[in-house]
Amino acid sequence: MKIILFRHGPAGERDSSRWPDDGERPLTSRGEQRTRLAALGLRRIERNVDRILTSPFKRAERTAKILGQVLEMDGIEALDALVPGGSQAKIVEAVTAHPRARTVILVGHEPDLGMLAGHLLFKSQSPIPLKKAGACAIAFDGPVRAGTGGLEWLATPRLLRRFRRRKAAV
Repeated sequence: MKIILFRHGPAGERDSSRWPDDGERPLTSRGEQRTRLAALGLRRIERNVDRILTSPFKRAERTAKILGQVLEMDGIEALDALVPGGSQAKIVEAVTAHPRARTVILVGHEPDLGMLAGHLLFKSQSPIPLKKAGACAIAFDGPVRAGTGGLEWLATPRLLRRFRRRKAAV
């Protein structure tokens, strides 16, 4: 199985007068555009995505919808464990609940996604930071467990945007 951690795109600045609930803070129009371009680059790298799980926060859900459109996928699922401060164990449980899935995208937030990457790769809380609309892929030869993943690739949003114009190296 392969897990792709994809950080939500650029969102509006924190402003409690506009968004008293931070979960309602949306992507900016620039964030939508950058996310779409990064998703096009991801499509060049990964063609066989089976599932997309997302934080229920508005900016992450919109990022997941853009990914779904670009990857021509339906059935995006919200996962409460992907909210900031969510449980890594529940994320792994949700991913492994569908053993036939080959590639799963998790859309979420920093520093949680970076900490999840560190947990899956090294069984530590040393994060691998992801920029907004950036991603990494972690592959597992066997069951998804802490410390057993291998980093397949790590891409900044700029790299993903540039890669959309290049031929995929598969």
